[in-house]
Amino acid sequence: MKVYQTNEIKNISILGSSGSGKTTLAEAMLYEGGVIKRRGSVDAGNTVSDYFPVEKEYGYSVFSTVFSVEWQDRKLNFIDCPGSDDFIGGAVSALNVTDTALMVLNAQYGVEVGTLNQFRYTEQFHKPVIFVVNQLDNDKADYDGTIAQLRDQFGSKIVPIQYPVNTGTAFNAVVDVLKMKMYRWKPEGGVPEVLEVPAEEMDKAMELHKALVEAAAENDDMLMEKFFEEGTLSEDDMRAGIRAGLVTRSMFPVFCVCAGRDMCVRRTLEFLGNVVPCTDKMPRPVTTEGVEVTPVSDGPTSLFFFKTTVEPHIGQVSYFKVISGKIKEGDDLLNADRGSKERIAQLFSVAGQTRNEVTEMVAGDIGATVKLKDVRRGNTLNGKGCDYKFDFIKYPDPKYRRAVKPVNEADSEKMMEILNRMREEDPTWVIEQSKELKQTIISGQGEFHLRTLKWRIENNDKLPIEYIEPKIPYRETITKAARADYRHKKQSGGAGQFGEVHLIVEPYYEGMPAPDMYRFGGQEFKISVRDTQTIDLDWGGKLVFINSIVGGAIDARFLPAILKGIMARMEQGPLTGSYARDVRIIVYDGKMHPVDSNEISFMLAGRNAFSTAFKEAGPKILEPVYDVEVSVPGDYLGDVMSDLQGRRAIIMGMNSEKGFEKLLAKVPLKEMSSYSTSLSSITGGRASFTMKFAAYELVPTDVQDKLLKAYAATQTDE
Repeated sequence: MKVYQTNEIKNISILGSSGSGKTTLAEAMLYEGGVIKRRGSVDAGNTVSDYFPVEKEYGYSVFSTVFSVEWQDRKLNFIDCPGSDDFIGGAVSALNVTDTALMVLNAQYGVEVGTLNQFRYTEQFHKPVIFVVNQLDNDKADYDGTIAQLRDQFGSKIVPIQYPVNTGTAFNAVVDVLKMKMYRWKPEGGVPEVLEVPAEEMDKAMELHKALVEAAAENDDMLMEKFFEEGTLSEDDMRAGIRAGLVTRSMFPVFCVCAGRDMCVRRTLEFLGNVVPCTDKMPRPVTTEGVEVTPVSDGPTSLFFFKTTVEPHIGQVSYFKVISGKIKEGDDLLNADRGSKERIAQLFSVAGQTRNEVTEMVAGDIGATVKLKDVRRGNTLNGKGCDYKFDFIKYPDPKYRRAVKPVNEADSEKMMEILNRMREEDPTWVIEQSKELKQTIISGQGEFHLRTLKWRIENNDKLPIEYIEPKIPYRETITKAARADYRHKKQSGGAGQFGEVHLIVEPYYEGMPAPDMYRFGGQEFKISVRDTQTIDLDWGGKLVFINSIVGGAIDARFLPAILKGIMARMEQGPLTGSYARDVRIIVYDGKMHPVDSNEISFMLAGRNAFSTAFKEAGPKILEPVYDVEVSVPGDYLGDVMSDLQGRRAIIMGMNSEKGFEKLLAKVPLKEMSSYSTSLSSITGGRASFTMKFAAYELVPTDVQDKLLKAYAATQTDE
């Protein structure tokens, strides 16, 4: 493969819902580009894209796949992305390093929830979008309905470049209104006949051609003038106008393909080669220091690593984009994130698991290398004198969590090594060894996401694991003030132990006034604040510790021990053993012994006094509540809302968004355990949701009673 320059490289993500035919389209593109000699199929499990065992097992794309096609003296780098929301991380990574999105639609279903979810990311990253209506040979294909749905969503920005003469099993021809030609295929597809537009199609073709000319002219003032003067534009002029419209996202062209029969794939590649902007015409990446980097081959060398995989017989394969400069085999680079030096021993242009060695790559190109010592996904490698660092990929929050443990406890360490390795391959898996819950929690994008992980660990690594319901990280707090004292006294020959602590606890809120006077059981307690410590707790909320000791009743050197004892009890609240938070404690009196008092005595006295007071201060359990946003087709709205209300949700709002309803709700984490599975079941997979931590809120009384009984039972068992 020759060394392509920055102005000859185009980087394109292939997006679309599950079942839209992205992998089949990628296969046809590879075939048409001469990269492969025969097309594989998803059913046969022999496609270039889906080559991992888990993908063959499920028949779904799990990982994004990088491949390139040389076409018309251009290098087209593609990243074929998984369609399922559960594997959205691949699409997010791809969109950050490519310049254009090819959005594939299934002509049977048109615009799906997955389409809109992925489109939002193209919007977020300001990427041009080309829609490709696929599977036009299906009996239920509805091209006109798909165009109508697209126009409902995106209005006049939708501009068809082609339309099918027939759909269903008779599909074999399209009219191209950019070239004003008809393309017709034999049953085996491939190279079409190029014909004049038939008379019966001329009116429709001219109407769409005129709309395309006007849309192209609108993106360039000079073209608009020319259009007004001449009433039309040349094919080259239209290409220039379409390119300008793509870059500004003021135009979304629509193509037709039947990827399974290799129809119109060549024409799509031709359009991509001619019209899609090269990487040097797109917005510049920005470093963590805010420096805009221009992709030029004579600039400083800088590579950004956006993906890693672990492959049999090879080990780690690291995929990168050349952000600036050029990279050659044997170059020595410095890792800007980890400080380590790396040598690039080999460079590859890839097509799935096939790697073709190249000697050099320049700014804008995408490639792979192997056997790096200390490079992780998200790292930047720089040449001498360059200090760029990039951190532009932000992944969505997880929405499905399970506790995971090996079937054999002795395999715990091995399991963690595997999980951490796999997180490098898919960063949307979040792994946490929770000290609080005493569980390893793995969070992902959905039930299928975690099921895939389990399959890989058990089948690839031969390590049986099991998922269990994760514990909920409850918090404990108090609702009123209470007072307690505790004397710790121990005498068993020699020096004894003695410490006595009197304290008051009360709920803490931001900005509350300093304590002054309290009344308990008809007795007044006047407070004189000598010192205040405000501690931001690692688990959220605050602990405020006030020293109000007068007359030297407790020596100041024992106060840290009292606080230590209280903190130990805050880490294991008396109601459910959960962390306690938002408490103010006033130590106002106590006693000590000139010989027997020591730090351990006051630590124990403080802990027990706090525990007693906490239980009398109207203790309450708090639960994590999440903001949940559900996007659902209107005909499923009632069922989805009913299901949410059954999960103790509070509906906060609702609005319509072009054929879909958006529900906003606050839902306790406890009730979201299997929500992704339930939502998919209710809507046939046509809805999606996001969730983000909102706040801790009091649990209802009946729920608290159940939690207290459950905790008491575990304590009895122990």
